[in-house]
Amino acid sequence: MKLMKTEEAVGQVLCHDITQIIKGVTKDAVFRKGHIIQAEDVPVLLSVGKDHIFVWENDENMLHENEAAEILRDICQNEGMSATEPKEGKIELIAERDGLLLIDLERLRAINALGDMMIATRASGFMVKKGDKLCGTRVIPLVIEKTRMNLAREIAGEQPLMRLAPVIPRKYGVVTTGNEVFHGRIQDTFTPVIQQKLAEFGCEMSEHVILDDDHEKITAAILDMLDKGCQMVFCSGGMSVDPDDKTPLAIRNTGANIVSYGAPVLPGAMFLVSYMPDGRPICGLPGCVMYAKRTIFDLLLPYLVTDTPVTKDYLAGLGHGGLCLNCQVCHFPNCGFGKGV
Repeated sequence: MKLMKTEEAVGQVLCHDITQIIKGVTKDAVFRKGHIIQAEDVPVLLSVGKDHIFVWENDENMLHENEAAEILRDICQNEGMSATEPKEGKIELIAERDGLLLIDLERLRAINALGDMMIATRASGFMVKKGDKLCGTRVIPLVIEKTRMNLAREIAGEQPLMRLAPVIPRKYGVVTTGNEVFHGRIQDTFTPVIQQKLAEFGCEMSEHVILDDDHEKITAAILDMLDKGCQMVFCSGGMSVDPDDKTPLAIRNTGANIVSYGAPVLPGAMFLVSYMPDGRPICGLPGCVMYAKRTIFDLLLPYLVTDTPVTKDYLAGLGHGGLCLNCQVCHFPNCGFGKGV
């Protein structure tokens, strides 16, 4: 770039957008990068505070902010995402479909730590809708060395930083446990909650049984549902450490791999997540899912319906941000619940 007095810049090529801000009216570029400055442009430039102006000087070792932003866009963009045109050195990615947004936070931090470029994203691990903004990218200076952008590419590697996992609606089964429900002492108010939450993802309950606290019967019911084609099974009740609560044992006896019995989330500490050898999940839901507005179930459901494995590391990381404040007016997911980094 070359810095010139605005009055002397007629005929020169702008190397960056010139923004005009009129409070309550507009914030937009009055001249775009590449514009050839005309005599009549000089008063306008002066009116937006540009007594001096940067004009473009070709340098094979440097990149303009728009070109650099395109590199950051390519580092982030994956299937199901579209990009905006560069504007004032910034490019945004937009969701082209509903899905679970997943971001490689380690690589994201490493690129942002370079200091002269930035990628700002939505929180990883949450659902987005078609048309939602996913991230914005730009470099900090107006021009940047090519070597810096090559370093960003090297850190990013071959795979995009972001992924948008699509929802796959599926049929599921529910095993309601507990002597109190089985014998009709209380009404089953748990299953309707499960149905309501799964319906948000287009999933349908195809099997439902109510059993007493007999772990052999519960195991048999789960296996029967899987044999009938259920792609997920949820067990409600019997998830505490009381001697009468046999659901964790029943799930273990199906041959499922227990990822975790317990999670650092409140409400939801007694949640159990497991997978059969063929990848179908079996979950034990603690009682809080029935009455609390938001629980660990709301954090994990997007993973279960997008074939995204729930891992021990992911569950362990939920401890930071895993405390729901039980606000009088719930704004989830537009709150801090589950958004620890």
